[in-house]
Amino acid sequence: MAKRPIFIAKDKYPFYTEKTIEFEYFAGFSESQKKKSINSLHNSYKEQGGGNVLEISTKGDNKLGINLSAFNLLTCINGSQYKLECVFQGSKVFEHGGPYTDLYDVQPWEAKKDSRLRESGKVIGFNLFGKDFKSEPKDFFYNWIYINALAKNKEYLEELDMYEAFTDIEFNPKKSINCQARSVAIAVGLKKTGILDKCISDEKVFLSEVYRVNC
Repeated sequence: MAKRPIFIAKDKYPFYTEKTIEFEYFAGFSESQKKKSINSLHNSYKEQGGGNVLEISTKGDNKLGINLSAFNLLTCINGSQYKLECVFQGSKVFEHGGPYTDLYDVQPWEAKKDSRLRESGKVIGFNLFGKDFKSEPKDFFYNWIYINALAKNKEYLEELDMYEAFTDIEFNPKKSINCQARSVAIAVGLKKTGILDKCISDEKVFLSEVYRVNC
């Protein structure tokens, strides 16, 4: 058995609820094992009264969830498109280096595994094409760029109306901070509340609404 969080979109602050679900985990790295674990997690949630849930990763079998993986989701910056994962990794500023903007133009898995990300000390901020972002709140920058990318894809947003909750089978809160499933839940919650467009227009508004941080 294993435990993983499910993120349920809400129409009020903080725009999602996190629920830990216990389920049968199928060990192994094969695609079939991952899908079995996802189905087990989702079924456990539904057995507890939950509704439609979508896996947000390349490990699932739903095209929408696969497209919304940070490895696939595109973000448009200065007229060019980049994979979300590459932008996130390439914008990190470390104690002893960065941002390593060459990572914007590699494959997402290459960006995530680049040795410089582990050899440059701790992350002290982010710099996106010359614009600085603080490293606190810890998941702010990731949520900011992810939700901006998602919000500009109206087709994906409409499809997400079918779901109330979101998972990422690879996300372990004991090991990671950022989670694409949480980002999707927040975006859907902001849309339900009617303030999504306002929030993505200005990071100060985003910080105020999503984190209750006044700049």
